[in-house]
Amino acid sequence: MSKIYGGHLAAKYLKEVEHVDMVFTLSGGHIENILDGLTEYKIKTIDVRHEQVAAMMAHAWSVYTNKPGVCLVTAGPGFTNALTGIVNAHLENVPLVVLCGRHPLRDDLKGALQEMNQIDMVKPVTKWCATCYETKRIPEYLSIAFRQATMGRPGPVFLELPPDILFEEVDEKTVVIPKRRTHKTVTQPGKNELEEAARLINQAKKPIFLGGSGVGMSGCGDILEKFIEKTGVPISLVNYGRGVLSDNHPLSVNGGGFTGLNAGLPVVDVIIAAGVRFNWLLQCGQLFPDAKVIRIDIDPHEIDRNRHADVGLAGDVGQVLGQLLPLVEKRDHSPWLKSFKNAYSAFMTSELEKRKTPSDPIHPIRLVEQIMTVFGDDAFYVADGGDTSYYGLSGFASKHQGGVQTPAGGLLGCLGTGIPFALAAKLAHPDKPVIVLQGDGSFGFNGMEFDTAIRHNIPIICIINNDCAWGMIKHSQEVSLGANRLTCSELGMRHYEKVVEGLGGYGELVTIDAEIIPAIKRAVASGKPACINVMTDPTVTSPATVFFYQSFSEL
Repeated sequence: MSKIYGGHLAAKYLKEVEHVDMVFTLSGGHIENILDGLTEYKIKTIDVRHEQVAAMMAHAWSVYTNKPGVCLVTAGPGFTNALTGIVNAHLENVPLVVLCGRHPLRDDLKGALQEMNQIDMVKPVTKWCATCYETKRIPEYLSIAFRQATMGRPGPVFLELPPDILFEEVDEKTVVIPKRRTHKTVTQPGKNELEEAARLINQAKKPIFLGGSGVGMSGCGDILEKFIEKTGVPISLVNYGRGVLSDNHPLSVNGGGFTGLNAGLPVVDVIIAAGVRFNWLLQCGQLFPDAKVIRIDIDPHEIDRNRHADVGLAGDVGQVLGQLLPLVEKRDHSPWLKSFKNAYSAFMTSELEKRKTPSDPIHPIRLVEQIMTVFGDDAFYVADGGDTSYYGLSGFASKHQGGVQTPAGGLLGCLGTGIPFALAAKLAHPDKPVIVLQGDGSFGFNGMEFDTAIRHNIPIICIINNDCAWGMIKHSQEVSLGANRLTCSELGMRHYEKVVEGLGGYGELVTIDAEIIPAIKRAVASGKPACINVMTDPTVTSPATVFFYQSFSEL
């Protein structure tokens, strides 16, 4: 009779059925048997210094690999530490599988170590959550978790595994192993809706295609390229959709970043919004008041959210574009494309000049330009911070899917995501440079994860945009309260590069423009996880800060 521990059974299912090859975790007594199972079945574990990062890295892993990320955390504070990462994945619709320890079933209501009602806390921010009570049902529960995370609109799921069932042995012959399910949704729009959408696209004079995370999750690069090149529609890809079609594609208008998009959208006459939410960044759909709106979304409930759609196409983005392709006409919108680019170029004249001009003190957009000079578009970029996210989104360009990410600029506005995302990007793409542009404020959240990078030999390059403040907050306070009433927004000069040196990485301080590129090259040559601490102009206010301030001043 072949016996297997519950924790080993969980690991065996992850490896042999779901083909999981990496799990992000932080050790704990309640999950010891699963950890041992991961070793037994040769699943690589990346152990971090804070459970928040385990969830964030698993989140990012799903973005960079298009496979659900898995994180494993222990009970109690391990769970609560991970909660921020789970909420972030919930708001970003990311297929995250969270496996969590629990106090023993036999000790319910006895005041056991780390006893708490985790399920009710996590329920509002997950697609599905459950506790498994029986060892031989672990594969069944895991199968449900992966299906729930990936089918239809993706999202995080949570499975609680008590130590009673993890440390118990069962006869393998009594265990039913479910088959892996990978089918896509069969939800499809009606023929009349497709024909009406095609009619609007064919008649449009100033159209734009705005694609979001639904484009990235669909994996529809080939059909998207055919659709865009046939229709001639200018395209902007944001969030996790960015890079499905290269930023350097002739029809891409991503070169204008956030500013360019906001400058051009008010004059479009047809917008094809695919897998993207009309959230605060798009003024909840009010940024293009006169446009006819075609919405494509896997969730039918999203079609009319915040803005009525003239045509709603419910379904997977790739499948819908495939149905639209034979109905749309071959068009040339090059005059409109040129006009769109001219509009945001005029709006960005000052910024574009600053990119090319050495400055003292260093302007943040000049820093981004110098980084691009070294690495070009064959790299993965992450930006983390308030103003820092704006400059990264505006100045970075990549030819890779997920090649430019600003996770801190999402719905949760979750600072501290930069280093976890960069680590996951490097693990997913070890042959490519991975650069995180980090605000000095946001570095403080997860800077200790350089220890993780060093222990696991993950050589990311972190470049700190150091303005000695929570810049977005500081400049908002200057406008609303006055420069003499700044509160909790100034940080002062700190040698973050020495923190990384102390952990065993490479660190260097940069104070002048001429040293940016040489310092970056020395960091790359070191072969170590590296931190370049660049002192930038503390007086610079980004357009994003102005937008942020206006959003709150109107309340």
